[in-house]
Amino acid sequence: MSIKINQDKCIGCRKCIEACPGNLIKLDNKKAFIKRERDCWGCTSCLKECKAQAIEFFLGADVGGRGTILTFKEEGPIKHWIFSKGEKEIRTIDINSLESNKY
Repeated sequence: MSIKINQDKCIGCRKCIEACPGNLIKLDNKKAFIKRERDCWGCTSCLKECKAQAIEFFLGADVGGRGTILTFKEEGPIKHWIFSKGEKEIRTIDINSLESNKY
């Protein structure tokens, strides 16, 4: 898994920086960026805190297939993981419906 921060969507709020346990996210020109992508743990702490939805996780071919993207979307109280390939949405998982003790 690798993380990408969309510079066009980033609002520079610093929430992802505060959330990252590895201290891997920095701010430059009021935009967040990943200092060392290869060191990212994939914990999704930054993703959960990003209200601008500027952070995306890209899955490797061994997990989701080449080109499959996993993104987080929050619509009010509803939170989703969305699997997409190109512009096509493949699957949406409602996070609120998952039982935390099962995973």
